Amino acid sequence: MVDDVRFGLLLDRQQCLALLRTASLGRVIYTHRAMPAVRPVRFAVVDDAVVFAVPPGSPLYAGARDAVVAFEVDEFAADFGAGWYVSLLGRATESAAVELGELACPCPGPVRAGHRFLRVPAETISGHRIACHAE
Repeated sequence: MVDDVRFGLLLDRQQCLALLRTASLGRVIYTHRAMPAVRPVRFAVVDDAVVFAVPPGSPLYAGARDAVVAFEVDEFAADFGAGWYVSLLGRATESAAVELGELACPCPGPVRAGHRFLRVPAETISGHRIACHAE
């Protein structure tokens, strides 16, 4: 780990994945109509990938499926004095529900009929833990 004054304490891959497993809401950054777009999604971590459900006719599904996307999760104290963030990059692919087995959806209630699962492997992952220290 490297201490970087600008960004806080750099986290390694395993620490990043562990923090991802503590969260259930993240942001997918994808391309929609040739422009960057962001969408919050409820997700789960399966192995070294994030998995989330999406309606097949949505802009997110069209823009993310079989494309490289970014995924970001963070948690900060109310005063923003301490917290962490994790970002990953990977190619989003559709995953069959069978492959995911009995994936416990973090959503309140079941995934809607017809939704598809997109899986984004952590091809590149980075994160930082931030803590303000009094001088």
